[in-house]
Amino acid sequence: MSIIELMTIFGIIAALAAIPSASVALVVARSAALGVVNGLAVSLGIVLGDLVFVALALFGLSAAAETMGGLFFVIKVLGGLYLLWLGFSLLIVKSSARVRVSKSSKNSSLTASFVAGFLLTLGDIKAIMLYASLFPIFIDLSDIRTSEALAVVFITILGVGGVKCVYVIFSSRVAAFAENSNMEVAARKAAGGLMVGAGGSLIVTA
Repeated sequence: MSIIELMTIFGIIAALAAIPSASVALVVARSAALGVVNGLAVSLGIVLGDLVFVALALFGLSAAAETMGGLFFVIKVLGGLYLLWLGFSLLIVKSSARVRVSKSSKNSSLTASFVAGFLLTLGDIKAIMLYASLFPIFIDLSDIRTSEALAVVFITILGVGGVKCVYVIFSSRVAAFAENSNMEVAARKAAGGLMVGAGGSLIVTA
């Protein structure tokens, strides 16, 4: 692949990652409610899920993924239910509540954020079809070289992860402003609403 082809793939992946979606809503919600680190954990889960689909597309396993439609359906529903639970837990925060987070609960929330991002991405079976249709334009999948596969993996991490990190920084700053303006509970409820919406759309489209 040439530099131009690599830049084109990166541009397409980054543009698609930036489009408002359930994954963007989850990143924004977790970042606003629990901070930058949780937003990054969600982003890591999303990137890992995308890399699973990239591997399937690169090594000709998209047909196998189609036959696993039932499994992806279950993952998608479970991911949606999990997001609904996270969202409702934020919506019922009392106006006088002050969140005290211990070290163990921080670790728990990071794991939950990562798992939520990973499940949300795996539930989007359309993603592998996107990669499976995109890569053959630039790569001969019947004779893919290790360097090409590594380049695509790097571009995916940079494109998807980079865009999600921008959302993390933006939403955490908005949340920090809300907290300093005594709007913390409102911000948490807004984040909860985003999660509920993301979870609901995930289940409806399953």
